Amino acid sequence: MLFNLPNMLTLSRIVAIPLVVGCFWLDRGWAQWLSMILFVIAAVTDWFDGYFARRYHQISRFGRFLDPIADKLLVAAALVMLVEVGTLSGVNVLAALIILAREILVSGLREFLAELRVGLPVSALAKWKTAVQMVAIAALLVGDAASPWVTHVGVVLIWIAAALTLITGYDYLQTGLRHMAEDVPGTQK
Repeated sequence: MLFNLPNMLTLSRIVAIPLVVGCFWLDRGWAQWLSMILFVIAAVTDWFDGYFARRYHQISRFGRFLDPIADKLLVAAALVMLVEVGTLSGVNVLAALIILAREILVSGLREFLAELRVGLPVSALAKWKTAVQMVAIAALLVGDAASPWVTHVGVVLIWIAAALTLITGYDYLQTGLRHMAEDVPGTQK
């Protein structure tokens, strides 16, 4: 079923992106809080869509396709916005680039492995990476509207997320490389 509850939650994450970005661009203060709240609600739907899909046996191909895309779009939009406004600047832009590069790498790897009918399950460490990353982005979105130290905490957390990103990206890449190293029948070296 295309429009079941899990898929609607996933779609709501995509719909939330322009709202998160739009609120962030309004006058500072309450708008930053609203942007952060919308981001957190969207991030939490990632857990709920998976829970409801498994609990009520509503896992669908559409949901399996769209869920990781919705996550990546939400994170990418927030990171690009944080770089644009200077919340992440200088060397801290590197943390955002690490996270975005890993997301692209893992997406490509999943696509390649899907052609081989090989799954690439999400590791426990990758789930922790996502949690830290979402908290970091939420802290950076609200930033100085809450307190200057919130921005500093967000920067520290984004670097922790970037470190976890490198570790989990390397793990996924190793798995992918094992399958890439296998000879494809009918081809020559």
